[in-house]
Amino acid sequence: MYKEQYYKLFHVHYNQYPDDTMENIFWLEQALKSAFANPLYALAKVETEEQYEKYCYLFMMHLNLKMIEQYLFLANKWNKRHAYFYNAPWKEENLKSLDIAETCFKTARYYWTEALGWAEKARERRFLFMHLPKAEFWEDEAYRIIEQKTLDYGRTIERELAMLQSVREQFQAMEGPESRTEPRTEPGQIEASRTEPGAGAN
Repeated sequence: MYKEQYYKLFHVHYNQYPDDTMENIFWLEQALKSAFANPLYALAKVETEEQYEKYCYLFMMHLNLKMIEQYLFLANKWNKRHAYFYNAPWKEENLKSLDIAETCFKTARYYWTEALGWAEKARERRFLFMHLPKAEFWEDEAYRIIEQKTLDYGRTIERELAMLQSVREQFQAMEGPESRTEPRTEPGQIEASRTEPGAGAN
């Protein structure tokens, strides 16, 4: 199978669960590793070798962007935004969850570097006034990355990693359940604090 065929197996679910995300990652990985189909079967209209070259750069950029999206979906399933005090009994479980989220974010960062490289190639001067029918969305992505800089997953990922580290440190500072001191009232204190019915009534 070719890149274009694997890409068509990728799909976004209305409610996306981890298994759905892993399925999409698998199809996208296969697309990244596979060869391009004959230009006749390209997902955009290409008539010259130069157009086909730009198409290949845009497609590779887009595949990497989709990988980023999927890894961010996955990271957010494991990430923790807050370290509440009542989560202390599950401190170790939360730390493991943060480790998984961190791996996902760092994997997304790798694909962002890849996407950025392909976007730069697609925005070379010789391609700037070359229009590819059916690839307008990809061209817009490349424009937003290189010229506008409004599509910047790198900034998003670094922000998420910094926040994750902050939450991790809060969990690490928590005492485990075995060392926590529960507020407690002795039975004698309860008895002493009780007032007999009618006592104190005038």
